[in-house]
Amino acid sequence: MAFVKDPCGIVCVLITYMTVLHADYVVTHWIILQTMPNSLWAPFHVVAFNTIVFLLAMAHLKAVLLDPGTVPLPQIRIDFSDLHSEKNYGHEREEWTMCTRCETYRPPRAHHCRICKRCIRRMDHHCPWINNCVGERNQKYFLQFLMYVCALAVYSIVLIVISWMYPCEDCHADVSQAQTRMMHSVLLLLESVLFGLFVVAIMVDQMHAILYDETAVEAVQQKGPYRIHRPKMALLAEVCGRGHPMLWMLPCTSLNRKHHDVPLLSHDV
Repeated sequence: MAFVKDPCGIVCVLITYMTVLHADYVVTHWIILQTMPNSLWAPFHVVAFNTIVFLLAMAHLKAVLLDPGTVPLPQIRIDFSDLHSEKNYGHEREEWTMCTRCETYRPPRAHHCRICKRCIRRMDHHCPWINNCVGERNQKYFLQFLMYVCALAVYSIVLIVISWMYPCEDCHADVSQAQTRMMHSVLLLLESVLFGLFVVAIMVDQMHAILYDETAVEAVQQKGPYRIHRPKMALLAEVCGRGHPMLWMLPCTSLNRKHHDVPLLSHDV
């Protein structure tokens, strides 16, 4: 799937990286190195904070660049009279539908995105912050991105509060440096609170969609849960993979595509 050339999405992606880089700069330069230069906690916080930044960037890039589950286009045009024929090709007619824009059959829970201009499997929504749809194959990385943003926001707030509660007595910074550090700290505190609350709201919505097996599109259409009696851990495993739950937090692990894919029509239409 090609990179989506959506101006709003591209601007949101740039804002995301500018905000993360600004947080990394303020925490590393103005908080850790300026307020705890002689403490053993300084290298620990630098490594821990930048590890979260690295994992955040990896999860975000995967959510942006990976195919969310695009339904392949047919090699020949579909005869729309097939929609009213008696054949259902081995699938329930109410589940398999036809997209008149893509001119193809699409599997259950697939929907057409007007921005991506394609049908996406288990499409939840199109997110401008990743400039991509949140679908079957990248929802795991989108959820990881939200989790790491939340962790980064909380970590930033904690370090800012610690720097205010326990100022460095041995630091001989002049008044201008102290004022600059305070300005950056206040700005980062506001960013962390606003983005943290925003991301928590989206993360709660995503977890609700996964655990109750109802995407945002299906919620708008008031279809209800797709599978009512499906266990919660099984639903999480469909999104995060079949590996150990501890590996679900790592963006370096891939999904088990053999269990994850829904088979498409196996014949020419």
